[in-house]
Parts: sequence; C-alpha cells; structure tokens
Amino acid sequence: MKIKSVNLETVCGITSKLPENDMVEIAFAGRSNVGKSSLINALMNRKSYARTSQQPGKTQTINFYNINEQLYFVDLPGYGYAKVSTETVKKWGKMIDRYLEGSKVLRLVFLLVDIRHKPNQNDVQMYQWCVEYGFNPVVIATKSDKVKRSQLQKQIRQIKEALQVVPGTPVIPFSAMNKSGKEEIWEYIDMVYEGFEQEKE
Repeated sequence: MKIKSVNLETVCGITSKLPENDMVEIAFAGRSNVGKSSLINALMNRKSYARTSQQPGKTQTINFYNINEQLYFVDLPGYGYAKVSTETVKKWGKMIDRYLEGSKVLRLVFLLVDIRHKPNQNDVQMYQWCVEYGFNPVVIATKSDKVKRSQLQKQIRQIKEALQVVPGTPVIPFSAMNKSGKEEIWEYIDMVYEGFEQEKE
C-alpha cells in the first residue's frame, strides 16, 4: 500500500467513548519505550507524526491514525510504566481491555517486544489478553539493530518461549534505524486489509 495521506483522527482518553469505525483497524501494543511510535512512523513514512519520546509512558491515550481513508493504525497506551500510579495503570489496562473487547473492526494486533530482553510479565499478560479476545498477535521484536546477526535467532526463540506463542506465530525483527522488517510487516497489513474488504462484499 502506498501512503498517500495520514491523519490523526481520534484521540481517546480513559473516559472517552471509542469511535465506531467502518474501516479495518490494526492495533499496536507494547510496553513503554519499546519503540511503538518509531514503528508507526516508519510504516507511515513519516519522521515524527506519532510522537516519539525518550520519556516512557508518553502515549496515555488510544490514538487512531487514518491511513489513506482505507484503514486505521491504532496506537494503544504503553503499559508497564513504573512512574505512574497503580490507579492510572489499572485505568489504562481497562481502556485497552475495553478496546480489544469492543472494536468491531479490529482484525490484527501487533505486539511489540524489545529483542534484547526476555519478555516480562506485562508482555506475557498482554499476549494472553489478545489471544483470549480471539486475536493471534503478530510479534514484532524491535531494536533488532542492537543485537548481532548471529544472536537474532536465539533472541527470537527466547521471545517465543517466554510468551508461549501459539504455534506458527510470526516474530518479525524490526529496526527503526535501518527499517529492516518494515516490508514484512506491511505484507501482514495488506493481507488483513484485503481480507476485510472481501468480508464487506
């Protein structure tokens, strides 16, 4: 898909009503500072449309990006951020939960984990949540330029084992620096978009 237009259309806070969209939604989940905004910017061919920050916990809303008037990228709040109150963390959790349960047009969840580290309890919980709601997340292992090529497969194995992924689940190494993995991620998006369009016929 060629990116012609990008528009941050809806921003939902903790108490906001979620939009009832009729175009397919692709959601991006991951813990704070895992590189969600950097991935979304790379996919949209924009340098800094989705706000990137050195400060974790920046995305505290659900952001809906309208791509080409064809589909939505949905940026979910980063979870597992230690410097906010437990109360806020619970509210974010409920907000993500409400979205996963309530969206009628969500067809694909990308779960981002840092390739350098073993997924933590929050990552495992997020993965299980998605599976419970009937989504088999495609896992994106970010910051792949930070590990040696020879270590990639070992790190991917570690991610699969820690998350106990459904057999056949893809784990795609991605680097925001050199954009490796971007084409492969777009293949999944295109496939889901085409499938959704056929559903509507």
